[in-house]
Amino acid sequence: MRPALIIAAFAALVSSPVMSQSVPPSVPNAAPWDQPFLPPAPAWNGASRSLLRDASDPWVTAFETDPDHDFSPAYADTRAWFDRLDAASDLIRIEQFGISPEGRPIYAVIASRDGATFDPSKPVLLAQAGIHPGEIDGKDAGMMLLRDIAFNGKAELLDRVNLILIPILSVDGHERASAYSRPNQRGPRIQGWRNTATNQNLNRDYLKLDQPEMRAVRGLILKYRPDLYVDIHVTDGMDYQYDITYGFNGENGAYSRSPATSQWLNDVFKPAINAGLEARGHIPGELVFGVDDSNPRAGLSDGGLGERFSNGWGTAAHVPTILIENHSLKPFEQRVLGTYVFLEDAMRLLARDGRALRAAIAADSALRPAAIPANFQANPTPAYTRSFKGIRYEMYDSPASGRREIRWLGQADPEPWALPFFGSKPTLTLARPEAYWVPSYRSDIIERLRIHGVSMETLDAPRTVPVEMLSLDDPKPAARPNEGHVPVTVTAVTPRRRDWTFPAGSVRVPTDQPLGDVVVLLLEPQSSESFFAWGMFPEVLSRVEYIEGYAIAPLAEAMMAADPALKAAFEAKLAAEPEFAADGDARLQWFYERTPFYDDRYRLYPVGREN
Repeated sequence: MRPALIIAAFAALVSSPVMSQSVPPSVPNAAPWDQPFLPPAPAWNGASRSLLRDASDPWVTAFETDPDHDFSPAYADTRAWFDRLDAASDLIRIEQFGISPEGRPIYAVIASRDGATFDPSKPVLLAQAGIHPGEIDGKDAGMMLLRDIAFNGKAELLDRVNLILIPILSVDGHERASAYSRPNQRGPRIQGWRNTATNQNLNRDYLKLDQPEMRAVRGLILKYRPDLYVDIHVTDGMDYQYDITYGFNGENGAYSRSPATSQWLNDVFKPAINAGLEARGHIPGELVFGVDDSNPRAGLSDGGLGERFSNGWGTAAHVPTILIENHSLKPFEQRVLGTYVFLEDAMRLLARDGRALRAAIAADSALRPAAIPANFQANPTPAYTRSFKGIRYEMYDSPASGRREIRWLGQADPEPWALPFFGSKPTLTLARPEAYWVPSYRSDIIERLRIHGVSMETLDAPRTVPVEMLSLDDPKPAARPNEGHVPVTVTAVTPRRRDWTFPAGSVRVPTDQPLGDVVVLLLEPQSSESFFAWGMFPEVLSRVEYIEGYAIAPLAEAMMAADPALKAAFEAKLAAEPEFAADGDARLQWFYERTPFYDDRYRLYPVGREN
């Protein structure tokens, strides 16, 4: 369809009775179909609008000067504004902590009275925006908050708390900007791209640490040790009344690898933040996801607890982590102002109760569970029924899809919905060994562990140690790649006790350390978050030597004649497995695997367990 016809089609859509109420005033540089297909947004006039500065203010942001508050500045303009703020205020400084694949500096803006070295008694809040650059609310909220700390009477926030803002994490994705990045989201009208220059989703990289952006963030976290880490996103999915939703692993009593921290977040953080948001005219809600896009009343889920995400990693690394998901169908102005309120109130809460949070972090960091739940999946049985503030909708027959489609009406349902909530449950329990041994030739794996901050011993000479090596019973590569890898799953392993010589440069990785759970999740091949599961050990899946049928057949016959127990096991397998009995190659392979000619390192995972 020609562009002119597309524009004409959307012009007709804009003028339709159903959609016209959802179309904002025309704005410069808007897409030809600027949001006419999105559901209407309920009217909003929250008290947080008082945070907006007049255009005459010398420190007004680009978001505030835009007539529709629907604009977020480009990377260069954002950096220039922060450079000016840095030069004008002793409370603000900029710290570069990484370089993107396309060569752009990745930087943080730090607000502190302490100079280059933080007062260790002060809690640290790290707020991260733009891991998905189209979901950029935190950048503009952070600009306003830092401005107000520097010049508008909020410097007292720094008396007892330090703030670190990453305004744009995925800087390359931020600059792949257009009006066509996120069709399911209302503003800003120019948005960055979800993935990086290398087409990676950074919010899948918290454990495997492939990307320079995520390695840089991990370095920043290790340097400043934040007491609270806030990762700011915008949702996809269903419509509802809540504008600022957020969550953390362990919410409402769900499983957490950091139970003391989760209890503080449940009992202290959530009530205080919700009260602050509500006082400013926002509707906070728990982070939830619909289980059926075509049936909003089918229920809600937690979206998964995997450690590849910030909230999953945070609970495993004992870094209290909040995942904010502002609601995509609310106006950009409403989301930005709600994020400002959230961050300001989080700073005030840390000033009041940061000592208790630090005590919880210390308690969690001392945990050494013998059994580690892993591989969380949606539980088919609902955990409970929850009250939910829904938006009215209707179903209609779509001539485009040929089926019934949902149409959100933009009207708050006055009656709360009672929806089943489906949590996640572990499908695997991992035993915690004393340590792991990683061979020196896998320096890439060792380096990833170092970037995580894992403590390890490096061998300066070869060492032979008794370890448990794992034979992978039936590993299966995925049919298609994911995040630049071909994942591999293995559901069963066979431990084999051996004396194994690890060369100089190999490492012993103890699990008796605060990051011990992270170590287990990364190095157990059955873990869905492990390096193996991401396809980083493909060499163990390759067979090298084979044996011809003319050689193995007479050898197998001699083996049966010499070993009645072997012959009985073979005959039992023939009787139990007709497909095996009918497959001559499989039968001979069975014998070959029991000869000393067979490659005993085929499917042998090269990381040893010390028990």
